[in-house]
Parts: sequence; C-alpha cells; structure tokens
Amino acid sequence: MTDEATAFVPGHVTGFFSAHPDENPAIAGSRGAGVTLTDGVRVTVRRDERGDDGGTTESDPRTGEAARRVSPAIVTLNGERVRVDPVGGVLDALGVDEGRVSVAAETPLPVGAGFGVSGAVALGVAFGANVLFGRGRSENELVTVAHRAEVEAGTGLGDVVAQARGGLPIRLDPGAPGHGALDGIPERPRVEYVTFGELSTAAVLSGDTTALTAAGESALGDLREEPTASRMVALSRRFAHEAGLLTDRVADAIDDVRAAGGDASMAMLGETVFAFGTGLSDAGYDPAVCDVHTAGAGLLPEE
Repeated sequence: MTDEATAFVPGHVTGFFSAHPDENPAIAGSRGAGVTLTDGVRVTVRRDERGDDGGTTESDPRTGEAARRVSPAIVTLNGERVRVDPVGGVLDALGVDEGRVSVAAETPLPVGAGFGVSGAVALGVAFGANVLFGRGRSENELVTVAHRAEVEAGTGLGDVVAQARGGLPIRLDPGAPGHGALDGIPERPRVEYVTFGELSTAAVLSGDTTALTAAGESALGDLREEPTASRMVALSRRFAHEAGLLTDRVADAIDDVRAAGGDASMAMLGETVFAFGTGLSDAGYDPAVCDVHTAGAGLLPEE
C-alpha cells in the first residue's frame, strides 16, 4: 500500500468569462477562454499519522455527550502552511477524513493572481486521494468532485475543467463533465506573464456580475467565429475593459506592450498581465516565461 501520491495540474489563466451560478455546483460554472501553463502545481497527498481517523473526541457542550471532531487536513504551499478552502470539500466527497491527510503543494506561480492555484490544489488532491485511499473514481468523476468543491468555496468557476483539459481551452457550456462542454484553440504559443498583485476572486464573483457576463458572452461569440490565440488575447483585452476590471498597473503594462507592437491582456482574476510570444519582453519587462501545457492534469509516476 502506497503512502503518498503526486499529481501535476497546469496553471490556468482565464482571458475572459461569463458567470453562470446554479444551486447545483456541478451545473454552475463559467463560459469563456484561457490558456493552461507548463508552470503549474505539483500536489502530493500523504497519509497522516495523527491517529487512526485523524480526529479527537470532545464533549458536546449542548448534550455533554462525547462527540468526534475531525481535524482539518494539513496543507502546505511551497513549504508554508496555508488554507485552501476547496480541499475539505474534495476529501469529504471522497469519504476521506481530513485528519488522515496532509497535502504538500509546490508551484512557481503567484497565489491569488489569476493562475488557478486553488483549483489546481483541489484537482490534485482529488487525483491523489482517489488512488491513495482506493476510491476507484474515474477522471470525470474526480474533475466533478474538484469543480463542485471550488464552486462551493467561492474560489473559482471554470479553472478546474480547463486544467483537466489542457491546451487553450474554450469553455462552451458551464459546469462539470456531463454538464459542461469544451473546445480549444489548436495553437501552442510561448507565454509571458508579469504579476503586480492579488485580486479577490470571491469578492468579484459574489458581486453584481451582469456587465461582466454580458462582456464575456460577447467575447465568446466572437472567438468562436475566429478561434485563434491572437484573437483570444484581443478579446480578453476588450473584455477586461468592458467588465471594468482593469487596474492602473495592468492597463499601463498592456499599453506598453501594444506600443511595442504586441498585444496583451489581464488574467482573470488577478493583477497579472499575460502575452503570447515576446510581447512583454519587447515592451521592456522581465516576465516569467513558460509554454502552453499540451495535456491536462494527471498523476505522476511513482518515484
């Protein structure tokens, strides 16, 4: 019996989207387009040694009777203890006590800056816990588990399904497998990005998304008529402006790239600018550089 399992999940930058809430989190989600990155998240799930069930027994203050409390899973990101809300939902859906699990995630990506790190950790935990605890779920079932957990946590609407697919995914219909539908842009450009800071995904998604959704629907319709990488960036830039999400630093960087003859846009949702080719380099920035991830998330071979 193995004591740990590791998955790799690509980072994901959303260029534009429309929000589609639903009481059923498997049906809720987003439509839009983005790019998955070879800069991703390596997620290792390990059995924890905190006890047989990872829980403790305490007295219920209302009844005085003994009650079991399950300890939360220990999650670290690049060696630091963090809280990733969807992890608990994933483990609960798989019938795994959080106290029996520790999760170690490693990534070069900035957190909270529009790279889908929370979705990546959720999906990586689903893949790892499934094999570690012998749950026997299919890939689509695991993607659904992670998608539901992220929607319920309010940390994202479309990253998980895109990360499961890879490439330059176009989310045609919202929701998990069996509900949503995806296509893709058949190109694999070089990707550059710079990050200036964080934005709260939950704050944006919990607010009025009417204008945002209208802009996203318009961009998706135009992209389907011309599904190219360059068109996706241009429509993403238009979307960021129409949805009122541009910050001053992001807007200035986009202007710099366009003045240098390239094009760029904002990552949703983060204070991050991304471009294909050498757009940011040509504009005088020192960007992080990676490629499009040609495949989706999956388990890594045992070492």
